[in-house]
Amino acid sequence: MPSPRSTAFPSAVQAALLFVALFLCELVASAALRDANRWLGLNEMQRGVLATVLGNGCVFAVVMHHQKLTYRALFHQSPASAQAILMLVVPPALLLVPALTVAMMAVLNLLVFVAPLSAWEESMFSRMADGSIAATLAVCVMAPLLEEMLFRGIVLRGFLQRYSRWQAILGSALLFGAAHLNIYQFVVGLILGTVLGWLYERTRSLIPCIALHAAYNTGTIFVGDWPEAASPSDTAWTLLLILLAAACGVLALRRMLVAPVARRPAP
Repeated sequence: MPSPRSTAFPSAVQAALLFVALFLCELVASAALRDANRWLGLNEMQRGVLATVLGNGCVFAVVMHHQKLTYRALFHQSPASAQAILMLVVPPALLLVPALTVAMMAVLNLLVFVAPLSAWEESMFSRMADGSIAATLAVCVMAPLLEEMLFRGIVLRGFLQRYSRWQAILGSALLFGAAHLNIYQFVVGLILGTVLGWLYERTRSLIPCIALHAAYNTGTIFVGDWPEAASPSDTAWTLLLILLAAACGVLALRRMLVAPVARRPAP
């Protein structure tokens, strides 16, 4: 008789098929919206946001019905209350955002130097950061919410039941990066997905994951041309404050989520 660990959903193959299904649902929704656009009057970014919501909605409806999973259980399965997670874990997690943003900027600058952006990629990233309401909603709200529900709430949840802790976290981070379909966001997704995966594994809650993801995405839009626009002395002081904030965040999270782990019952 197969053990519950070996039959937990999804496996790595099932997760890959889940992303294919999501891509196809979004493709169908996008085509339908394009055909109906004479009545809707939406621009390209607005159609993209709506297609993403519709595609994810279809996939979530099927998966959650199949797994008999409620949205309450999806978002928060922690023994701690949602209020405690919000008040105690989210603030130190947000202290990591400036350091993550600066580190990702450095990594992306190196990637662009080694592998310059194509015209299509430049156009895509420009649309994502054009400052429109639709683009801001897509990047700062919809992407963090829907991606955390899928990659941490469904995929990582299942992986943690099938694989070892770090196999599950790194496997879900790899899939998170690959789902963005370009090398630049793959690297960002791999790094950010590892941090988010660890945070979910420690808390079993999507609340801090969504908060950190949304704050990071928002920072990438509004960071502008810093540090090029800042003076060397301002840049040095800013980097020092960023490092101090990250150190405080790491120490607080370690104290809350790592130190007590030996005394906690296994999930």
